[in-house]
Amino acid sequence: MFQSFDKHLTTAFFAPLARRRADHGGDLAIPILMYHSVSNEPEIEAHPYFWLNTTTGRFDAQMRFLKDNDYKVISLAHAVELLRDTGNKRNKHAAHAVITFDDGFRDFYLSAFPILRKHGFTATVFLPTDYITDHTRKMDGKEHLSWDEVAELYEQGISFGSHTTNHFQLKNLNRDDMNFEIRHSRQIIESKIGKPVDSFSYPFAFPEENEELTSYLTDTLTACGYRYGVSTRIGRASAQDPIFFLKRLPVNSRDDLAFFRAKLEGGYDWLHWFQLKSKILRAKLQHGKTRN
Repeated sequence: MFQSFDKHLTTAFFAPLARRRADHGGDLAIPILMYHSVSNEPEIEAHPYFWLNTTTGRFDAQMRFLKDNDYKVISLAHAVELLRDTGNKRNKHAAHAVITFDDGFRDFYLSAFPILRKHGFTATVFLPTDYITDHTRKMDGKEHLSWDEVAELYEQGISFGSHTTNHFQLKNLNRDDMNFEIRHSRQIIESKIGKPVDSFSYPFAFPEENEELTSYLTDTLTACGYRYGVSTRIGRASAQDPIFFLKRLPVNSRDDLAFFRAKLEGGYDWLHWFQLKSKILRAKLQHGKTRN
């Protein structure tokens, strides 16, 4: 029951509330969907929020839902342009969505892309570049894209961004190593696709409670030439989000169409408050242990 608590609360309470609020307009909010793997492989033993896989059947159903309900799937770059235009307001008759994939798993090429192409959709894939270069390295036992596959996908309209070089937890690194992870990955991707890389995806839980670190990250990303980015902060992206740390909505095999719809319409946005408060509490507890 506990594992389904957020799902039940979202679909039964917050989703209807979000729909009523949407009827009255308001500021623009764009769902940026965060996927990892489209695969029928068994899931890890963890709370469903942390699942990585979305089955091919469920992913196809989710994409079909977007198409059948007249969602305009746009690029991340286009979404950023819309959010930056403060004159844009929410319009229930012109719904947008963005599709992103973290980690650069090879099943994007084998399974996800054919489904996206069938529905006429694009996506942004965030690459941990050393895993793309060195195929002896695997993440969660999964194979990664090759640079030849990246080039082929790019030619067919898929965008690519950086997910660091080694997929390290950046907050645990010193400043020099952090800078390398951010800068080097962008340089490698640009050398492979021959175009500027504008987007960055922060790996793991984003430390939004740490203002000093987020300020340093913002300065570093700007200095490296990035223009915008995404994070694991939960919710739909809005103009109030930091441009490098836009909110996203995690999606996996748990997302039946009712839950998927609720997330798209703002029914999952409530969870960010709890996410942030829990980070602040953990930081205070850790600080207390350090002082003792």
